[in-house]
Amino acid sequence: MDPHLLTTFVTVARHGSFSAAAAELGYTQSAVSQQIAALEADLGLPLLLRRPVEPTEAGRRLLEHAGPLLLRLRAARADVLRVAARPGHRLRLAATPLAVNPVVAARLARARAGNPRLEVSLHTCGRDQAVAMVAEGRADLGLADGLAAPSDPLRLLEAGPMAAVGVSEEELVVALPAGHPLAGRAALGLADLVDARWLQTPLCPLARLRDLVGDGFPVGLDYQGDNVHTVLNLVAADHGLTLLPASALSGAAPAGVPLAAPRLVHRVELLHGALPPGPAADLAAVLSG
Repeated sequence: MDPHLLTTFVTVARHGSFSAAAAELGYTQSAVSQQIAALEADLGLPLLLRRPVEPTEAGRRLLEHAGPLLLRLRAARADVLRVAARPGHRLRLAATPLAVNPVVAARLARARAGNPRLEVSLHTCGRDQAVAMVAEGRADLGLADGLAAPSDPLRLLEAGPMAAVGVSEEELVVALPAGHPLAGRAALGLADLVDARWLQTPLCPLARLRDLVGDGFPVGLDYQGDNVHTVLNLVAADHGLTLLPASALSGAAPAGVPLAAPRLVHRVELLHGALPPGPAADLAAVLSG
């Protein structure tokens, strides 16, 4: 299967439109149709329905493979080019919304103070996107965060050879409204909160909590953004509970009660490919502590 044909197929499926895919890829609509027809001929199966444009069952199965395959190809290209790249002082750092905690921010300040020529551009994004940006060479370094057992690595998107180094672990707290009946507790366990209403957010996916404890955790409100200030306001207004690193609630309105069970921490990991000596390697060393 030709990677160019796969890219066209994924783009058409994402847009649900041949014309929109053509506009994004810079092809004519007839060229896109020809590429999809060539891929279908190669496999001997229809991959897209035409009215409306949507994947067939075979097409949906191919989409499951196409994304990771194309990512690995882009990662391979970036990894090879990285070997010959000249070290530069302008670095792009991709970070998930809760990854730049006070510890990481202080280390970044120390790195910049130690190299006045260093210019860092910080790009906030989701965890899979941070991994992909580093793998594809669109970011020099990445920072990803998530829930984990102490010293356990995060479950990250598979994107080829990449170092993932733990840089900080922090206590988790249950964020709840100040007047909540449980706000005065010394600690809480997730098993005691399965019937409470929770915020569904990318910062604390409820599917992860259900994996740990079992069914429950009804959704009080579904918020698909990643603004921590918004999450805190929603908690304070009693739209639902959530889990956050303790530093995220410093001085904030919602109450934060330490999570006692199961034993979990908020973990931050530094992501990078092969780094030749230079500013990127130096920054990675400082961020790693």
